[in-house]
Amino acid sequence: MVRKPTRFSPLAARAALAAMTALASVAGAQEPSRPTAGDTTQPAPTPATSPPVRLDLSGVLFASFQYRVNRGPTHAANKFDVERVYLTFKMPVSARTSVRLTTDLFQQQVSGSDAYYKGWTVRAKYAYLQYDYMQRSKLNAVARIGLVHNVFIDHDEAFWPRWVGAVATDRHGYFSSADAGLVTLISLPGKRGELYATVLNGPGYTSRETDRFKDYGARLTLTPFAGADAAFWRTLALTGWTYQGAVGSRFTSVVPGQEGPVGSSLARDRWGVFAGLRHPRLTLAAQYAARHDEGEAGNNTAASPRTVVDSSGNLFSTYAMARVFGGGAKGSKPLHLLARLDQVATHKSRGDRHRLAIWGVVWDFSPAASLALDYQELVPRHGSPAPRDKTAFLHLVARF
Repeated sequence: MVRKPTRFSPLAARAALAAMTALASVAGAQEPSRPTAGDTTQPAPTPATSPPVRLDLSGVLFASFQYRVNRGPTHAANKFDVERVYLTFKMPVSARTSVRLTTDLFQQQVSGSDAYYKGWTVRAKYAYLQYDYMQRSKLNAVARIGLVHNVFIDHDEAFWPRWVGAVATDRHGYFSSADAGLVTLISLPGKRGELYATVLNGPGYTSRETDRFKDYGARLTLTPFAGADAAFWRTLALTGWTYQGAVGSRFTSVVPGQEGPVGSSLARDRWGVFAGLRHPRLTLAAQYAARHDEGEAGNNTAASPRTVVDSSGNLFSTYAMARVFGGGAKGSKPLHLLARLDQVATHKSRGDRHRLAIWGVVWDFSPAASLALDYQELVPRHGSPAPRDKTAFLHLVARF
């Protein structure tokens, strides 16, 4: 059977022609235009994919050789020691959000009558998410949550070389350099200073939270001569800080024979003032800090009732670091002299106190590494439990 040819109505023909025209225009839009003769314009580039994530890695290595001048345990008389290694990872997450992780690699020491090093271990010191919630031409502010810097120690470390020895509030046990919590940092206009405020757990980054109480801190730093013509005064920093802490009682549980659980906290407050100047040729700093600590005596029983005792103290620390050679001519290596003196009252009511003196010379033998030959002496006074210690060090720091 012979099939009859299909006939299109005029309306169907017009619809088919319109559809083919639309398809041709779509195809032409998807295909890059070709330059005509004499046309120097280039075709539009294909949209690029998301840029690769940038991860910044840096580190600091602390090492030393120490020789104990006074008599002490044989295992600590003289030794080479890699004290710790910090590895810092920083990565932006978005335009306003970033993360930081600093790991602390150190030798774990088992304390006791026969103390020894158990082996190497690693832990997080700083681990936080940062959000820049204010970005203006004259005012910037960020918020951080996680393992963050404590209220004052890192500010002091900007003036004193941490690799030679811990700063005063860290060395003498005022608080830990890092803790878990929430902080905000507000930079003042014209680089005139900053405000740093914290809400922290309290025990420090080496311990989990041990009670329900939180610690609150704030630091205000002013640099009044940031815009001065004389470079010597631009870095002058005047700082005041406070730390209001609380510790839970030892008697929070119901134990037969005791008077009952204690739900109140014990005070763990600190405050201080600091003045420092950091010039390439001269660093000077002085600070006063005080602490108010409450403790417990007794067994919380009728025969031995619980009493709150005070063990408050204070400290005064001053240090200087002066360049005596190098740094000006090409290829010369800066040589510095440094000295520090801490006067510490560990228990004011009993008069317990000790003195720490540090002095030595620092050689920056490369832009990323330094050596320090220093002597450190801890002298107890008036019944202080601090052990007498006289040690000579050769310290090394390497930054990468």
